[in-house]
Amino acid sequence: MSVVMEKKTTSSRNPFDVAQRQFDIAADALKLEDGIRLKLRVPRRALIVSVPFEKDDGSWQVVQGYRVQHDVSRGPAKGGIRFHPQVTLDEVKALAAWMTWKCAVVNLPYGGAKGGIEVDPKALSLHELERMTRRYTNEIAIIIGPEKDIP
Repeated sequence: MSVVMEKKTTSSRNPFDVAQRQFDIAADALKLEDGIRLKLRVPRRALIVSVPFEKDDGSWQVVQGYRVQHDVSRGPAKGGIRFHPQVTLDEVKALAAWMTWKCAVVNLPYGGAKGGIEVDPKALSLHELERMTRRYTNEIAIIIGPEKDIP
């Protein structure tokens, strides 16, 4: 069976494109089977959530959040949460893929995942950051847990 991989010509600044190019190079060197290559080239699941939270002054702010599970073949997904004003879904997808590969290289029984929230944490008070993080966790609760995904 022959698999055609589409080669994107997008900017190298897109982290997910970089991760896919790195994967293609490694997969070629390892002579990975087409089925495995197709499975590991893209994330298993990506969740995009709105994260509304109350600010200390009583106003509300809504930020975008992401949780990407790249692969769970070796066990539950694991990976932290990136808080940054310019975090993107493509960046979180790349970080989740890299976590999959890091866990596999050191033979940890975990898959890769990563979360991200488009926010400047330095612009929030400790209480605002806590409220936002709790709300984000509540929004992604449908896909996390000790047997599924460990943020």
